[in-house]
Amino acid sequence: MSKNKHAKQSHAGRKHSTRQAAPYTAHTAPKASFAAARTSPPVVMYAGIASLVVLAALLALVLMQNNAPAPASVATAAVPNAAVAQQPAAPAALAPLPAEISVQQAAAMREQGAFILDVREPYEWDAVHIPGATLIPLGTLAQRVTDVPKDKEIVVVCRSGNRSQQGRDILLQAGFTRVTSMAGGMNQWRAAGFPTASGR
Repeated sequence: MSKNKHAKQSHAGRKHSTRQAAPYTAHTAPKASFAAARTSPPVVMYAGIASLVVLAALLALVLMQNNAPAPASVATAAVPNAAVAQQPAAPAALAPLPAEISVQQAAAMREQGAFILDVREPYEWDAVHIPGATLIPLGTLAQRVTDVPKDKEIVVVCRSGNRSQQGRDILLQAGFTRVTSMAGGMNQWRAAGFPTASGR
């Protein structure tokens, strides 16, 4: 066989082999790409999963903060306001008294233990006075304020109600706050039928 004929046959064989190999390569290439896609997920998929994890973590953090107890500083800051709201009102006995009261009010205060201070003169006292009262004439009251208790309500009494107002003001200037004057004095007290005593 001549060299030319042998070369043509060899060339034809190579063409045939290439034709047969080409379909095999083209057929197997998609499989390789598919396998690679299955074994190596895309970066986008990883990013999506990471985003979901971050969102879940943030949601859990928010829920934990909402359910957490209030800080101690906040809780203690609210205590004073609650304590003030729950504090009972000051007893009426501790509040300042009105400047003047009626004989009926004076009698009620006497029954509750108020200190009855009579500022009349001794001869007036001997004639008639309220049982249990204390006599300190108005002219000596400023020097004898220490004889008047500060832990009681004080009702100042005189004959008609004028001197008792002066006695009240002397005690107020001395620092007393729970002191009042009985309007009408002993005249009104007796007219209302309240108990009286005489003598020393």
